[in-house]
Amino acid sequence: MGIKLLYILGAIAALAYLWEVFISSTTTTVFVIVIFALLTLYNIWNEDRILRLILEDDLIAKRSSFWDWQKIYQLVQSKTKVWRQETLKSETQYDKFLQAIQASPNGLIMLDEVDHIEWCNQMCRSHFRLEPNRDVRQPVTYLLRYPSFIDYMNKADFNKTLNLEGMGIKGDLNLLLQVFPYGENKKLLLSQDVTLFRKNEAMRQDFVANVSHELRTPLTVLNGFLETISELKLSKGEERKYINLMSLQSKRMLTLVEELLMLTRLDSSPEASLNTIVKTNDLIIRLVDDAKNLSLGRHHFQILITSTNNIVGEENEIFSAFSNLITNAVRYTPEGGTITLKWADILEKDATQFSVTDTGIGIAEEHIPRITERFYRVDRSRSRDTGGTGLGLAIVKHVASRHEGQLEVKSALAVGSTFSLTFPKGRLVPGITLEINEG
Repeated sequence: MGIKLLYILGAIAALAYLWEVFISSTTTTVFVIVIFALLTLYNIWNEDRILRLILEDDLIAKRSSFWDWQKIYQLVQSKTKVWRQETLKSETQYDKFLQAIQASPNGLIMLDEVDHIEWCNQMCRSHFRLEPNRDVRQPVTYLLRYPSFIDYMNKADFNKTLNLEGMGIKGDLNLLLQVFPYGENKKLLLSQDVTLFRKNEAMRQDFVANVSHELRTPLTVLNGFLETISELKLSKGEERKYINLMSLQSKRMLTLVEELLMLTRLDSSPEASLNTIVKTNDLIIRLVDDAKNLSLGRHHFQILITSTNNIVGEENEIFSAFSNLITNAVRYTPEGGTITLKWADILEKDATQFSVTDTGIGIAEEHIPRITERFYRVDRSRSRDTGGTGLGLAIVKHVASRHEGQLEVKSALAVGSTFSLTFPKGRLVPGITLEINEG
């Protein structure tokens, strides 16, 4: 019990000896026995108390006692407080670490020495349809029964990655997997959703193929005409005919290049300027003159301008978007058809809308969701005959997005189509243009 207790016992023994010498030996013996018994019980009680507090994890509260036991309680209390603080700090760091892993867009599976699942994050539900609580301690190859994955695990060549298609709850995910060994024969399985990347890669390949195809046709025609002119003796009339055809093909290539450059510029800048006001009514009147020149009197035009609002943004982009819609209407409306241009406020949407309605050939419903894709054509042969590049509606969609607008398409076969661009209040400023209603 320490030096102090030894001093106390020595003092008691000395008193007992004096008692025995001068008073009574029997009384002294009883007195010593009682004292030792009380001290023993007191020690036993404190030891039991310490053990009970340890089992109940109740070592923080202050405990009263005597002699060295009081110091023991104080020391235990102090050490326990430090230990508790360190434990809480470690638990907090661990929770933050788990939260960070749970927030990861990648799937993470921890495997033990025999490839049983020790832990997995929530993303594994979306990637592999795993349940973190249910599937722990299960063999990973039992839950992911894909031949290529089982072969990947058996070969254990983890410097390579594995691509799995048709994954996820809906079977529409493309996952890239790789295993990273760590610790003592343990493994970390990482899964990354590359669906969008693969889709963009496919779109890029299609885009390059489409550009090559679109340029190959006019280049082939130009090359053929040049060979004809250089090798054959032609009359002035025939030469003029071939030169006109070559000019038409070169203009088509120039248009294609210009539209590709515009799409590149639109892609690189997500939002149009808020510093320039586009006088929309004047712009539409200019476009109508261009449309009538393109129509050559084959169509009837109706212009309904009832809004005085102007658009805040890039004038050349707005011009290009409106022009593409009007030009398409002229190209795909038979002779004698009617094309209606409208610029009007939409009160229920607190917006203003530009729309082009034609009485043309119309578009089948299944094609409408895809007509804004680059180089997508409903009728490829007809599109080329009318001089289309397949990029016009893609440009319109980008311009609408950059100006916080929305493109809407309504169409019916053999009835006609309506293409509408709706601009929100934040992109509009009032003008002083008079109402125009031209039939």
